[in-house]
Amino acid sequence: MKKNLFTLLFLCSFLTGQNITSAVKASSDPVMDGDVLNDPAWANVPEVTTFIQKTPDEGQSVSEKTAVKVMYTEKTFYVSVVCYDTNPGEIVISDTRRDSPLNNSDSFSFIIDTFKDFQTGYLFGTNPAGIEYDAQITGGGEGGSMMRRFSMGTGGGFNVNWDAVWEVKSQKGDFGWSAEFAIPFKTLRYATNKDQSWGINFERVIARKKEEAHWSPISRQHTMNRLVSAGTLTHMNVPTSRNIKILPYVLGQNNVNKSETTSKSSDGNFGLDAKLSIGSSMSLDLTYNTDFAQVEADEQQINLDRFSLFFPEKRAFFLENAGLFSVGSGGGFFGPDIEMFFSRRIGVGPGGAPVPILGGGRLTGTAGGMKIGMLSMRTEAVKDITEANQYSVFRLKKELPNRTHIGAMYTALDHMGTDGYVNNAYAFDAQIGIGELSKIVVFAGLTETPEMDKDNAYAYRMEIARDTKQISTNASYTEVGASFNPEMGYLKRENYRKWSGRIFTRFRPENKFGLLEIRPHVNYDGYWKLDGFQESGRWHIDNHWEFRSGFEIHTGTNLVKEGVIEVFEISDSVFVSAGTYDDQEIQIMIMTNQAKPISFSSMNRIGGFFGGDRINMTPTVRLRYKDRFTSEFSFNFNKVNLPGGNFTTNLLRARLTYSFTPKMYIQSLLQYNNQSDQWSMNWRFIWQRSAGTGLYLVYNQVQDYDGIPIEKSTKSFVVKYSYLFDALN
Repeated sequence: MKKNLFTLLFLCSFLTGQNITSAVKASSDPVMDGDVLNDPAWANVPEVTTFIQKTPDEGQSVSEKTAVKVMYTEKTFYVSVVCYDTNPGEIVISDTRRDSPLNNSDSFSFIIDTFKDFQTGYLFGTNPAGIEYDAQITGGGEGGSMMRRFSMGTGGGFNVNWDAVWEVKSQKGDFGWSAEFAIPFKTLRYATNKDQSWGINFERVIARKKEEAHWSPISRQHTMNRLVSAGTLTHMNVPTSRNIKILPYVLGQNNVNKSETTSKSSDGNFGLDAKLSIGSSMSLDLTYNTDFAQVEADEQQINLDRFSLFFPEKRAFFLENAGLFSVGSGGGFFGPDIEMFFSRRIGVGPGGAPVPILGGGRLTGTAGGMKIGMLSMRTEAVKDITEANQYSVFRLKKELPNRTHIGAMYTALDHMGTDGYVNNAYAFDAQIGIGELSKIVVFAGLTETPEMDKDNAYAYRMEIARDTKQISTNASYTEVGASFNPEMGYLKRENYRKWSGRIFTRFRPENKFGLLEIRPHVNYDGYWKLDGFQESGRWHIDNHWEFRSGFEIHTGTNLVKEGVIEVFEISDSVFVSAGTYDDQEIQIMIMTNQAKPISFSSMNRIGGFFGGDRINMTPTVRLRYKDRFTSEFSFNFNKVNLPGGNFTTNLLRARLTYSFTPKMYIQSLLQYNNQSDQWSMNWRFIWQRSAGTGLYLVYNQVQDYDGIPIEKSTKSFVVKYSYLFDALN
């Protein structure tokens, strides 16, 4: 009977062009040790072995055998893989920290689309060291491999900062390496009906060969995250999920502040988070006295522009289903232009000052065929920084066939001080899929702020895009009114209209000069004030040369126009005068094979800049010793000569990590920025029990020089311990 069933599934997949496999319900759980070959629980589970390369030899079979099995019990979804390797001594492990990138390491990962709506899903992966790598996929996971590299927010379809509770074990041997994944059903969200079909796909990376292969084939312009390209997993008779998790924490902190005088303080604190499932498709998250002391410090940035910088969200509470709340206008390389809801507005004051979060809740999931998201948070008043604030968000999204959706969002920021007021924002967004390769995207927003003109408090965007194997194109128009003011969101510029266009091509020569792919492309972004004055314009003409060895070189030219309305200070005592500046610069980027123990990359620009000239270099060296120690040293250098004066900026960054195990490691982030005359260190010892819980020892130090060493300094040492109580386990 089983043989006939699997024969039928094979014939169906052959006739429909879509890969299909079946899950097996097991009577017993496997032993979670990574040993797949000798575990009898896996013996009678059918295996998937057909993997097709995306790179370097698109359409060819994977060079090393890969065998994947899927089964489940009443509580847990299991996936196993055996990655056979004829040269196991050459297996590459690039990092052993949770969520370390897998593309430069031997690795295995898979996606599951539990609602099979081609819109939302989960990704789980590991390498031979047994790290936990997970991410949430939204918006169909579209964007392609090239765009993903530059994504800075959580709304780009791939949120790697999301961490779930699950387990993976791996094992190496003379056969290669193997791994077992155990994902509790309570970690996932899915429909309530029985006998479900899920979307699924598997990916194997063999680092030394720069080889990436999938079970359900992926075209070169896409990644596995694109859910519409996934195969089908049938016969999922899933249980009704119940989930009550309590995550309390205790914290002790010691602070030393030095300016004209020195002050010391010590205190303790406690709080908790809770997660409750409402059926199998909805989740309620609650938080009280929230603290994010364990989160890695932000990477400093050099700002040589007139507009605000974008810093991505890293705090765990705001990351689950973050893509659902992402509504706005994408800006590309330098982050978004508009986000109607930007979670870093909560608990972060002007200049990055921390603001205590009293508590709040978030409800997310699917009900009646609609994606629903609700959030409510309250923050305390901080003297001389901010009044108490209440943050509220309501989001609805309806997903339709063929990569189509419509949605709406409402946000309200209630300033609760003596002179308080409420800022309201409304938004509508939609995507219309045209076949499998084209789409139309629209967005519109309105805001209400007391004493601001309602007639000009609007924003909208329209985009059309097509993405084929050889060429990707898009064109868009954005307009933002002078009074548009989403105070709970992020707005890079005010009062403008923007035209954007892109033509991106891909060619793969037949083994010519060691080349794997050539990617010539042209981008244009132009910003005009609503009165017709052009504020910015940029033509980017570039070509990427990617070699089979992993070496890349990008050669390009930028034609830049900057219109300055008011004089602004670009550096200490150096001003840019009002006027229009037409400049040209050349750029070259070099990148060696990032899977090697020593690798190098650098983006370099030279040319005109606000009527003068600039040299910009950003070299980065990465060093790895075996699979325990990793390091990254980067330098952002600008030498600027302007009619109003000359200056130099230096931003130095060092990130060092030593891993005792995949769940126990030391990480330090050292930074020096001469633009702010500031040196900082963030040092963290992490012993994780599960995602987001465990022991954290954190040391932070910031020193302001201001021309005189140690003009001001702050030091803090934090001990935080959190524990997960699973009430239903």
